[in-house]
This record gives sequence, structure tokens and C-alpha cells, in this order.
Amino acid sequence: MARAKTTRTLYAAGDLDYAVPPGETLRELLEEKGMTQRELAERVGLSPKHVNQLIHGLVRLTPEVAESLERVVGTPAKLWNRLEADYQSTMARLRSVRNLEQHAGWLKELPVSELVKRKILPEEPSDKISRIDQLLAFFAVASVDVWRELYEQPAAYAFRKSKVQDSKLGPLATWLRLGEIEAQAMLCGSFDATALRASLPELRALTVLPAQEFRPRLQKICSASGVAVVFIEEVKGARVSGVTRKIGTKRVIQLSQRYRTDDQLWFSFFHEIHHVLNGDDEMRIEIAGRTDIEDPKELEADRFSADTLIPPQYASRLAGLTSKAAVRAFAEEIGIAPGIVIGRLQREHPRRWPYRNGNDLKRKLDLLET
Repeated sequence: MARAKTTRTLYAAGDLDYAVPPGETLRELLEEKGMTQRELAERVGLSPKHVNQLIHGLVRLTPEVAESLERVVGTPAKLWNRLEADYQSTMARLRSVRNLEQHAGWLKELPVSELVKRKILPEEPSDKISRIDQLLAFFAVASVDVWRELYEQPAAYAFRKSKVQDSKLGPLATWLRLGEIEAQAMLCGSFDATALRASLPELRALTVLPAQEFRPRLQKICSASGVAVVFIEEVKGARVSGVTRKIGTKRVIQLSQRYRTDDQLWFSFFHEIHHVLNGDDEMRIEIAGRTDIEDPKELEADRFSADTLIPPQYASRLAGLTSKAAVRAFAEEIGIAPGIVIGRLQREHPRRWPYRNGNDLKRKLDLLET
């Protein structure tokens, strides 16, 4: 009859879901040899109490004890050391699992189904702990507590600036992390604010091009100055239009293409460019419905974007544009897309150019498919 599979062989095979101390293997060996714990204690020079604690996993099996056991019971010291290391590793994993069980509610905060749909996460696993582990790996954090430390403070600041009440931390953090992953994969030169500022006319000229043409050129120009520009589809519930931040040595501009029109895209882009040029390394998140009119940095960024797209020497002529034909001619004269002019008119002259009037001049964008 074949011998039954022992605890020792089970543990070595790694198919237990609980921690087995090396003392269990030692107990089985003593039984096979007909040796008592007291006799072993005398031969290895330990107290009977210490041997008993060793067998029950209450004390570590040290390398010195492993060497002594090799001489007394004939099992190589490297096996004892491996069993002890495996035991400690398994104990750490089980402690981690117990800790994760306390954070099962975290899953409800995150857009898990959205990440599955985008093929970032695999299909639903059989247990919540596995899903939490996958999400921690996605965010590249050791624990849920660390995740909150990284994302809650900048998100809270962004939410305070917004009149929108249904923006949520989980979707926002997810969107930010997706951009971080893409930005880290982009090759960029060293950050050079002077070179970036010098490239502004070239970047502005891209506004007349279709998305499939301007996106790679925009990213190439900015990356040469140490700025990674990424376009990440908005995660439902985030209600975010853009963010600037520093990741490693890179400055990152991340845009959601929330409104999918060229006027909104280009205004957001140059708004974020100003934050980068202004040496603002803190994370600045732009939530839809922003009401931070008292924030001088945001006011400056808005004015910079507006003046870059339509310089002040031309802006005085906006009030005189009364037809779509005039808008097209003006846009062609100053070298920008007519949709950008329409967007400016709708904001500054809503009576003459109410919302929807002239929207057919705006180019619909889908930068996520280019």
C-alpha cells in the first residue's frame, strides 16, 4: 500500500492554504525515529521548552538550529532553512489576507467593471481578496491605506474647487493611474521650459489639423521638452477634464477628452501647458464645473490659454463677428481652427452666439482611436 501523503510532503508541495511550521516536519521525523522531544533537546543543546515551542511554531528555526538538526536527525540544514522561510512567508501572506478582508468595502468605491471592460483586469475572480490584490497591483501600492494617502488629498482639493457633487474618488484615482501607466511608458527628453515655450507657435498651429495628424505631432513636440501628453478616456464618475503633475523627471499632461470638441480640447491643453511652464509641480486636477475663480493660478492659466489661442491684438475683433462666414475667415487669418473661435464667442458673447449656434464649426474629436 502506498504511504499516505504526510504534512511534510504537502507543505513542500505548496498546496496548503494555511501555514505549517517547520516544527511539524520535525515532529513527524521524531515519531519516525522513535525519539522524544526531551531526547532531541539534549542532543542539540536546547531546553525541552524551546524544542516544544519550535515544534508548535512559536519560535523561529534559526540557521544555527538548522545546522544542529542536520547533525542529529540527518535532514540537511538547507531544507530546514527553506521550510522556515516558507512558513514565515505564508504567515505574512495570511496576515495580509486578513488585513485585506477588512477592506472588502473598497471594491465598491472602484470602477471594477470598467477596468474589466477595458481589459485592465481579468474577468471577475471567485473571491474578493483576489480582486483586491489585483487592484493593489494595478495601482502599484502595498495597501489600501497607502492608496488613500496617495489619492485622497489631491482629490479633496480638486473636489473643493468644483460645484459638482457626484465626482468620486475611486473613478478619479483610476483615471489618474491609467494616465500614469501610459506616461511612464513614454520616452521624453529632459524637461526644458524654454524649449517648451518656444514651441508654443508650433503647437498652436496644430489646431487646424485633424486629430489623427495633430496627436502624434503634439506628443512628439512636447516629449522633446520633457512633457508627456496622454489622452485617457474619462472613467465614469470622475468628471475630470485634465490634470498636470510630475512623475519622476517627467511633467505629465493628461486629458480626458470629456467634451470631445476641438475648442474644449485645445483650451484645456494650453491651460495645462501654463501650469507646466509656471513650474507648478503639484498635482492640479481640473474637475468639470470648476468654480475656483478665486484661485489666481487657475485664472492665470485660463487667460494664458485664451491669449495663446486668440492673441489680444486679435481678440478685440471678436465682437464684430456676426456670421459663420466671418468666423471662418477670421480663424483662417489668425491660423487656428474655427471651432476655437466659436467656443470663445459662446463664452464671451452668449447673446449673439448662444450655445449651439455655430457648433457645426467645431470639430468632433476622438483622440482615443487615432
